[in-house]
Amino acid sequence: MSFIRRLAVAAMVVASSVTGFGCARADWREEVPVFRIGILGGDLEERRLEDHACFKAQAEQALGVPVKLFASPDYSGVTEGLLAGRLDAAGLGAAGYAGIFLHNPDAVEPIATLEQEDGALGYRSVLLVRADSPYQTLDDLRGRTLMFTERLSASGFLIPYYELSEQGYNPDRFFGRLGFSGGHPQAVAAVLDGHADAGVTWTSGIGDHAAGYSRGNLRRMVERGMLDMSDVRILWTSELIPAGPQVVRKDLPEEAKEIYRDVLLDLADRDQRCFEGMVGRDAVDFEPISHDHYATIIAIRRNGGSGSGS
Repeated sequence: MSFIRRLAVAAMVVASSVTGFGCARADWREEVPVFRIGILGGDLEERRLEDHACFKAQAEQALGVPVKLFASPDYSGVTEGLLAGRLDAAGLGAAGYAGIFLHNPDAVEPIATLEQEDGALGYRSVLLVRADSPYQTLDDLRGRTLMFTERLSASGFLIPYYELSEQGYNPDRFFGRLGFSGGHPQAVAAVLDGHADAGVTWTSGIGDHAAGYSRGNLRRMVERGMLDMSDVRILWTSELIPAGPQVVRKDLPEEAKEIYRDVLLDLADRDQRCFEGMVGRDAVDFEPISHDHYATIIAIRRNGGSGSGS
């Protein structure tokens, strides 16, 4: 990690600990005898646990306490774990973080996010159809079935619902039926299997199209033999969405937060193979991040930008 980034991280640590430093406890490991990390697993839960095994070992060594990984099949499992204090850290989507903040601003704090190859700290949502379908534009999908992922997903629901509505394609009125697949691979599979006319998922939107672009669900599905990009056609792409944060429980001892933050920020330099297994091959690093990075998506959720029930 560069000297400038070190300064930025140090400033964040100082700012977050000024009020609590005087009551910091030297024996924080007695307060946190096990460090619990939540992982969004989807239908690849076992694989995600394997991908995080090397990070778990490095976090254990740095923290000096056992680390346990908890993979949830959906966003709500991780969200509820953080809100209830059953998890100490997790990786979230931007919308998931916004939802937690709006429910309890004192539950978690963001400490890092992913930087992509082009330097962007974000990704995009795409709407796709089967390549052999008759649908060539969004207008062709009027009255058809659209598959979202789940309501706590920025790229799988919140952002596409909001942006499509702003562009005159309010999903509740434009499409004939809306569905929720429970995860990104499942949404794409629903389109491929003919259970939905269109579906949404996330991608970097840069790089080789045939490879599923540089990063995202499409890339992972291609790499695992679950998708051939020639079988789908992308009809719509969102604006850049802030990459989801790595968060920690806000009331954790400051030393524990700092150690965990350093493990994340040093991971790409220390163990590139572990970093790639955890987040994908085409993200380049973790970068420090603050709450302000998510102000827009928090405002969208606060104002009900994703429709009823969101």
